[in-house]
Amino acid sequence: MFKNFWITILFTFLISSIVTYAQTNNERTGKIIGRVVNQSTQNPIPGVTVIVLETKLGAISDSQGRFEINNVPIGMVAVQFSSVGYEKFVQSDVNVNTARANQLNIQLVEKIIELEGAEVRSSYFVKRLESATSTQTFSAEDIRRAPGVQEDVVRATALLPGVAVTSAGRNDLIVRGGAPFENLFLIDNIEVPNINHFGTQGSTGGPLSIINIDFVKNVTFSAGAYGAKYGDKTSSRTEITIRNGNEDKFGGKLNLSATGFGAYLEGPISDKGSYIVSARRSYLDFIFSAAGFSFIPQYWDFQTKVNYRLDNNNRLTFLGIGALGNVKLNNDDSENRYDNSRITVPNQDQYFSGLTWQHLFGTGFMNLTLGRTYTRFSTYQNDSLGNKVFNNESKEGETSLKADFEFRLSDKFDLQFGNQTKYGSLLEYDIDIPGNLRTDQFGNPQPLSLDTNFQTIRNFTYVSMTMGIGRHKVTAGGRMNYYDYLSNKLFFSPRLSVVYQINDVSAINLGLGRYYQSPSFIWLLGDPDQDLTPIRADQIVLGYDHSPLEDVKVQVELYYKWYSNYPARVFRPQAVLSPSGFDDITSDIPYGLEPLQSSGTGYSRGIEFFIQKRLSDIPLYGLFSLTLSESRFKSLDGEERYGAYDSRVIMNLSAGYRLSKDWELSGKFRIATGMPTTPFNPDGTRNWELYNEGDRYSLFHALDIRVDKRWDFDNFYLVTYLDIQNIYGRKNESNYKWNYRTMQAEYSSSIGVLPSIGVSFEF
Repeated sequence: MFKNFWITILFTFLISSIVTYAQTNNERTGKIIGRVVNQSTQNPIPGVTVIVLETKLGAISDSQGRFEINNVPIGMVAVQFSSVGYEKFVQSDVNVNTARANQLNIQLVEKIIELEGAEVRSSYFVKRLESATSTQTFSAEDIRRAPGVQEDVVRATALLPGVAVTSAGRNDLIVRGGAPFENLFLIDNIEVPNINHFGTQGSTGGPLSIINIDFVKNVTFSAGAYGAKYGDKTSSRTEITIRNGNEDKFGGKLNLSATGFGAYLEGPISDKGSYIVSARRSYLDFIFSAAGFSFIPQYWDFQTKVNYRLDNNNRLTFLGIGALGNVKLNNDDSENRYDNSRITVPNQDQYFSGLTWQHLFGTGFMNLTLGRTYTRFSTYQNDSLGNKVFNNESKEGETSLKADFEFRLSDKFDLQFGNQTKYGSLLEYDIDIPGNLRTDQFGNPQPLSLDTNFQTIRNFTYVSMTMGIGRHKVTAGGRMNYYDYLSNKLFFSPRLSVVYQINDVSAINLGLGRYYQSPSFIWLLGDPDQDLTPIRADQIVLGYDHSPLEDVKVQVELYYKWYSNYPARVFRPQAVLSPSGFDDITSDIPYGLEPLQSSGTGYSRGIEFFIQKRLSDIPLYGLFSLTLSESRFKSLDGEERYGAYDSRVIMNLSAGYRLSKDWELSGKFRIATGMPTTPFNPDGTRNWELYNEGDRYSLFHALDIRVDKRWDFDNFYLVTYLDIQNIYGRKNESNYKWNYRTMQAEYSSSIGVLPSIGVSFEF
């Protein structure tokens, strides 16, 4: 039945691709509208020359930075923005169609380094005021069409250097050897603890992001050494900007993707703003039921954004995103009951929302954001008879108030400062773990039963200054962290970055700083006498950037991270805490619910190579990344061991080619050396004396292929795609577990070839 389902889908896709006679798009045109502002001040830039490359079409921005270009030929185009005193920028992958105007909101960077005799040329890559060390930006189109990422903003970042993933079925990010809980996610200035359906408690990963790709403007990812504005995480920063609704006319989209189906509507609010609202539902429960699986997940997610201009200097924006997720178990027979006894069931509801007021000053701006995040975890696991052996009913809700100020004080000096307060007002936990599933280092049962609640306050203050000094751009700053619920409450983090511009196409970057991260709330519950200290990571990054062409960049970076105050496990004195996707309580103690000490140390070091080609007049785009790295940690027994996520070599190659206006072919190949495992004793318990010294997972490699086809009609736009993951059926290993039936250790493996289709109807 499952096989017939996919045959039907593939046949439907092929038939739909044949009916190209319905398309006569040579005479059809669309419209591009938008606004250009100064990145430093957010004030509009008048007089910007806007040109659609490879055409004679263009416009000049007005006093409010707005522009409009009509009669643009449909298809993917590139738009160039240029103004005296600013870096010239090209926005590629601008999709012009008849359904709605493409709305661009562009931020230009003022030139802070002037080179005599330098060639003035455009860049297809986003320029930033601060150092671009270890930082990349994806557009929504980059993510949508990337093969094998399922339109997931988190999975897309795994193509970048220094980033590994824990398994093919999850998007837990391993950034430069750090655990998934070390990653920071911001959505429109709201810091979100986990942006995934069925996300792991106390960490940041999950099976699939709840962010609808149709809402995304762009994603900025930094693998380390980022500025003082960001903190309370020690590895990476992922900043997702949600686009505004269309201010030109009412419209929407119906969408069938690899994992679900949904719709969104958008339109103007008089002449003052816009709205966009969506709802999606997964169809995984239908597929899993049809395939006879015993574990059947289902989810919904909802998103809305409203922006409203009070006047030329004041704007209000509201963002709300929520998700509902539950899992049904098919326990009809003993085989299903046994399979389900090896799985933790992660029912979960969550939302996050934020109201932002932006006020423009003459030389800068302020963003004031009132945010709220909330997650209800209802997690349990049964034994093979259907009896519950683990139960976790938790609620985590936090309210934040965040103020950010940025000023352009002169043509060579920029100032940033701000403050954020987070109030953990709803932290409630009702958890039961039996002693046989929670043992100490001597094998003695240590059951845990708690019903508790508490509140927390965190506060962060930062200041950062960027100066242009000859060929150098220097950014220096600091960040003060305050945690009221810890014994040691105050921590200062200095940051520094330097860019030396060798010439107009080459630069050397240096970034260094100290980073602190507070313990996840659930880690505080494993021992009533627990007294943890924030994790500390000192980082240094040295890089070289070169842009041989406007649409090509090459980067090489060396990095080193020193860890201290890492949570060391008392019951597992060989190990530091490093959870990712937790899916079986019989394999280990979950979520850090055990005695911990802030005495672990470690390091991660490596070299990264990155090449990216943007879509331009040459219809080829893609990227290549290669990481060579090593990570090692030391816990309470004093012996240094490989880190749990020590993948020595990671290579990604992703490329696409636009065969015509309507057809696009792309592919992605990933190969990575396996991470370490911990062997089992003959009775099925882990041999912690050999922590991370067992056989490594086999070499991971997979090839994904994707074909996109577009149709433009008079008043609507249709896109279809066929995406085939792991096309040659590699059975990649993951999740090393003990089988109590065979009394042997075994690996889980990927399901082989996974085809999917997508159809979106935009009007």
